[in-house]
Amino acid sequence: MKLAIMQPYFMPYIGYFQLINTVDKFIFYDDVTFIKKGWINRNQILINNQAKIFSIPLANASSHTLIKDVLISEDRYEEWKKSFLRSIMFSYKKAKNYEQVRALIESILLDPPKTISELAIKSVIEVSDYLGLQTEFEICGQNYDNTDSTGKYRVFDICKQEKAGTYINPIGGIELYSKADFSEQGIELFFVQSNKSIYKQFSAEFVPFLSIIDVLMFNDKKEVLDMLDDFELI
Repeated sequence: MKLAIMQPYFMPYIGYFQLINTVDKFIFYDDVTFIKKGWINRNQILINNQAKIFSIPLANASSHTLIKDVLISEDRYEEWKKSFLRSIMFSYKKAKNYEQVRALIESILLDPPKTISELAIKSVIEVSDYLGLQTEFEICGQNYDNTDSTGKYRVFDICKQEKAGTYINPIGGIELYSKADFSEQGIELFFVQSNKSIYKQFSAEFVPFLSIIDVLMFNDKKEVLDMLDDFELI
């Protein structure tokens, strides 16, 4: 079995889905501490041919709070949602897949869960279903009783619980994890290095690594699936 473990991000960039599509089981790492100014509740979309950050309002974001316990702001969410959907309309209404992708976004944002973890997980699973991905999902905080372990040791334990012989991580972990350490545990370790998948946006100058929203707006499902294979496994 091929396994990956990642924090839940809301509508993440295509590299996140490349990782999902590469493994048999993907585990949302929701019971680790929240990263302020990270990508859990934020991402970028194309506005006036430039990358602009959007951010879901939170109530108790803190680096001392577990991701699964970070609440969405009830007071600000509805106004944010209206503003965000307006931005999506003004930015992408001329994109070829606007209608179906807007409907997907509205479905994700309708009746949001209380926590950012639940909303982020919902966004990833619904996009994966939209693309027809077959990967199985699990939530770490609900299925693995090993919070007494940390770092690579917790990853080792989850791999052993799942009987996973291969663990795949984004390239950012190449200085964090050692192939030799994993090999000692009987686990192969690989890293996904995403290529700069270029596609036609509105402008001649391509803006890379935006939210999956941008990819879906400009590309049909078959084209997106082709992009999911556009990476190097190191």
